[in-house]
Amino acid sequence: MNKIQQKKYELLYQSHVNALRRQGKAEKTIEGYARAVRRITEFFDLCPDCLNEQHIKNYFDSLIKTHSWSTVKIDRNGLQFFFKYVLNREWIWVDIVKPPSKKVLPDILTVKEIERVINATRELRYQAFILVTYSMGLRLGETLNLKIGDIDAERMRIHVRQGKGRKDRFVILPEATLDIMRLYWATHRNSLFIFPGGRTAALRSVSIQSMNRTGTHKALKAVVKSCRIYKSISTHSLRHCYGAHLVEEGLHLRAIQHEMGHEDPNTTALYTRLTKVAFQNTEDTINRLINRLKLILEVEV
Repeated sequence: MNKIQQKKYELLYQSHVNALRRQGKAEKTIEGYARAVRRITEFFDLCPDCLNEQHIKNYFDSLIKTHSWSTVKIDRNGLQFFFKYVLNREWIWVDIVKPPSKKVLPDILTVKEIERVINATRELRYQAFILVTYSMGLRLGETLNLKIGDIDAERMRIHVRQGKGRKDRFVILPEATLDIMRLYWATHRNSLFIFPGGRTAALRSVSIQSMNRTGTHKALKAVVKSCRIYKSISTHSLRHCYGAHLVEEGLHLRAIQHEMGHEDPNTTALYTRLTKVAFQNTEDTINRLINRLKLILEVEV
């Protein structure tokens, strides 16, 4: 693009972001929709108001080959929004067929493996992060955004604010988790965050941002590898572990659904497929049922 086109693009891009904010879109949605406009602009090196139907088709032909269906869907929605609310043009609809979804069960760690990972972690901040995330089944963003005011030590509850779907919930705060949060917070005493950003305690004490997301992913993967655990584990795996372990402990699925903030009970039911307990209970129940039959068998002679 030349300087005139670049200036025009910047104005259109800012109008796009402003329109998204006016409609009350979540920050994550704004980020995804804005990225779609940036990406297609860079792909063709054209101001996006110059795009025609063939451009759109060529773009998605390429995107489908290199990115996930989730990314394809977000880009389509983002560009559709841009055409409608910024360019005031009819969206050039491109038929995109979603590929068959794969039913993949996530890897989980056992309770003993969780213990090994935490004990093998060499930094208190990451030890605290792993235990907090696992012990309350939190999503990564929910852990990183925890603030001092979210901790209710008297009721032993955590106020999770604006989780998935922009919904609040309260979750049970285990005593051991409160202890490690207090221990770690005492090292930086940040006035806002439990997990502030910064490489040193001095920087963390004055940080106005939370700990880096990428850093937590890398730290967990490095520790899992050092423990010689050859499972595909990410920070979100800790949440799956929590759900599966609660099933193993016999907690009712409705209670697990509440703690984890699942909208759909079928999401919670996934954890019954990650543990043997559900199948053992099924086997025991069937045997108890059939054993109640008072059978008089005719023996052949």
